[in-house]
Amino acid sequence: MSEIKLSSLFELETVELGIYRGQSWDLGFRALFGGQVLGQALAAAYETVDSDRVAHSFHTYFLLPGDAKKPVVYDVEIVRDGRSFSARRVKAIQDGRNIFYMTASFQVPEEGMQHQQPTMPDVPPPEEVQSDLEFYQAHYDKIARPMREALSYHEPVDIRTVDAANSYQAVKRTPQRYIWMKARDTLTAKLSVHQAALAYASDYHFLSTSLQPHGVAVTDKSLRIATIDHAMWFHRPVNMNEWLLYAMESPFSGGSRGLVRGQIFNQQGELVASTTQEGLMRKVG
Repeated sequence: MSEIKLSSLFELETVELGIYRGQSWDLGFRALFGGQVLGQALAAAYETVDSDRVAHSFHTYFLLPGDAKKPVVYDVEIVRDGRSFSARRVKAIQDGRNIFYMTASFQVPEEGMQHQQPTMPDVPPPEEVQSDLEFYQAHYDKIARPMREALSYHEPVDIRTVDAANSYQAVKRTPQRYIWMKARDTLTAKLSVHQAALAYASDYHFLSTSLQPHGVAVTDKSLRIATIDHAMWFHRPVNMNEWLLYAMESPFSGGSRGLVRGQIFNQQGELVASTTQEGLMRKVG
């Protein structure tokens, strides 16, 4: 059991109707981890919709780097409430500045036509893949000092990267990556918490997939990477108490930007969510 529980990140303080405050976790990165804002903004939007509505997609822009040492305030605007769908716009604020925007859509669940084109990739099962936390501990000297001090905040999600060592080697590789992930502590049955947790975890190792064809290691001190936008679609109910496989690929990079997209499967091979992100990738000095 980890001491820091994943669900606690999405327990927001209600400042007033439509205004919520979330506490921040310092993961040892240069700025506030984008996944935190994704998960908390979705949790804030959920506070304003009827209980029969489920998030099916969100689209976001990261405007300014966040400060991991300060809380984040979320201002939720009710854009529309229809018979089947609801739309919300969420603004994340620190020090009076807008650092992030999200537009999220919710739907009353209903039956409809179904198909699934992609199949689950054939990768080693999670039991045969070393956890990222164990990898970090075994390669303590290769990770930056701030991240060493923040390892406890990486515990709440068990992330297991297939061939994790490749991320620390400046070798050109195909722009594909596979990670297993699940919550270490058992989450509540509420779907909203599982979706917020998956939104949080969906930002792990995502943009750096676009570095792989260029032979640039994530530890390169001249590298600057930052998320510009992130979108997510929920196709089926999500259960973060069970292993999910995150299959990532980068179809393009150019103009100091990288594009990545991801597909998230449950262990039954069902596609439960899809993601897309574009981010800054710049070498300085």
